[in-house]
Amino acid sequence: MFSFASLKRHAALVGMALGVTALTGCYVVPVHPAHSQMAPTAYATPAPPASVTFAARLYPANDAAAAYGMVNAVVTNDLNGRGTFSTTINGENFTGEATRMAASSSREGVANGAGNRGSYINCKYQMNSATLGTGQCRLSNGAQFTMHVGN
Repeated sequence: MFSFASLKRHAALVGMALGVTALTGCYVVPVHPAHSQMAPTAYATPAPPASVTFAARLYPANDAAAAYGMVNAVVTNDLNGRGTFSTTINGENFTGEATRMAASSSREGVANGAGNRGSYINCKYQMNSATLGTGQCRLSNGAQFTMHVGN
């Protein structure tokens, strides 16, 4: 025979077994997790303006320049009033700087380059639009060119 205490213990074990069996197919999903992680916030800063590269063509404007024919040059504008200038004339590589003139219109500028053989070139130009311009260049030996900037 069973005693009352034994019966009580047996009922508790059966209840516990039924509870564990009933919960084996269940799982708990927290409604508001205590350790929720928020998605990181990304802040995008605008990239600095990219530079713009223009082709320039130098056409002979006097007899000294006629011997060279048409010359190609490259002007790269950093969009902050400065840039670089490069060309090759008669096998000599010229590199230098192009700068907008502050005292006058922001459309006017100068471009100067030093050659790897000791010569130099000086140019003055005026941009007629954001991508087109004209000017004059003078080589250290007196050769003069008319410059057209833009594609």
